[in-house]
Amino acid sequence: MRPGLRLTRLTLSQFRSYAALDWRPAADVVVMTGPNGAGKTNLLEAISLLAPGRGLRGTRIAEVIRQGQTAWAVHGRFETPGGEMEIGTGTAPEAASDRRIFRLDGVAPRNQAELGARYACVWLTPQMDRLFQEGASGRRRFLDRLVYAFEPSHAREVAAYEAAMAGRNRLLAEGRGDRVWLAGLEDSMARHAVAVSAARAALVARMNAAPAAGAFPAALLGLACEIGQHLAAHPAVETEDWLRGVLQANRGADAAAGSARQGAHRADLTMADAATGLAAAQASTGQQKALLLGMILGHAGLLSAARGFAPLLLLDEPLVHLDATRRDALFDTLLRLPAQSFLTGTDSGPFLALRGAAAGFMVQPGGDLRADPALGP
Repeated sequence: MRPGLRLTRLTLSQFRSYAALDWRPAADVVVMTGPNGAGKTNLLEAISLLAPGRGLRGTRIAEVIRQGQTAWAVHGRFETPGGEMEIGTGTAPEAASDRRIFRLDGVAPRNQAELGARYACVWLTPQMDRLFQEGASGRRRFLDRLVYAFEPSHAREVAAYEAAMAGRNRLLAEGRGDRVWLAGLEDSMARHAVAVSAARAALVARMNAAPAAGAFPAALLGLACEIGQHLAAHPAVETEDWLRGVLQANRGADAAAGSARQGAHRADLTMADAATGLAAAQASTGQQKALLLGMILGHAGLLSAARGFAPLLLLDEPLVHLDATRRDALFDTLLRLPAQSFLTGTDSGPFLALRGAAAGFMVQPGGDLRADPALGP
C-alpha cells in the first residue's frame, strides 16, 4: 500500500553540515547508513522542520545555519492524495537569523495550522529511549507532537497558554499586584489550559482504543493531569471557572515558587504494557523502545484512517535495543503501514532484511549521499 503522503525530493541550502543537497528519496521505506557525525540525523531534522515546531532536536532556529553562513533553507516536494505539494522553510539573508518563514505551494500559509493540516511527521530519537526515566516535560512535548498531527490548532493553544503563564509569572515576580491584569492573564491561562488538556485526553483515549501495531506490545496510556480529571466530571466552562479560582487563590504561593503550581504545564504522560500492566518506567530499555515504537506506529495508522494520510515516520537509530524478533517485526510493520518511513543506522547489516523493499543511501561526512548497493535498488 503506497503512502498517502510521500516525500519525493528534498533540497537543502546551508543547513547544518550540508552546503547544498538535492536528494530524491522516492521510496516507501528509506534507510540511511553511515558513520556517526556523517549527517544522517541532520537529514531527519530537515524533514521534521517542514512541519510547524522546532523539529526533532528542538534547537533554536539560528543553530541550524551552516557555520559561517547567514541564512538556510529546506524545501520538500511531496506526493499527496490531492496531487503534488511543496513546502519550504528557512531564513532570509536580510532577516534575523531566528526569524523563520514558511512557504506552502509557493505562498505564505495563513497560519501554521494550515500547514499542519497538510503535513505531519512523528519521530523517535535515541534521546527518547529514556523518555520514561526522566522529567515530565519531555513526555508532555512528546504527547503534544502526537496531538498536533490530529489537531494542528493545538500548537497555538499551547503557545497561548505558555505566553499567558509567562506574563503572570513576570507580574508576580515583580510584585506588581495589578488585579485586573492578573485576572486577564489567569482567564487566558484557564481557557487555553482546558483546551490543551481536553485535546491531550482525547488523543490518549483514541490511542488506547486502537489495536496494537503489528507484533509490538499495545501501550496503555494515561494522563496525570488535575485539569483532565476535572474535565472528566464537569463541563469545560465549569473547569475554566475552577482553574481561574485556583490560580487566583495561589498567587502568593506561585510568586514564591516562581511559577504556577497547577496548570496544563504540570501534566504528565504515563505508559504501561497493556497486556502485563508493567509501567514503562519500570521496564527494560528494550521493552520501553518496543512500547514507544508500537505507540508511534499505532498513531500513524490512526492518523491515516482519520485524515487520509499518515505522518512521515522519522526513526533515528530505531534498531538500537531491539532484538532480532523485534527488528523483523518493525520491518514487517513499516512495509505494511501506509506511511513513508526514514530509518538511520551506522551500517547496512542490520537492514539487509529490507533488501529490494527499501531504498538505501550511504551518508558520508561532507554531505556526500549515494545509493547503498547492499540494500539494492
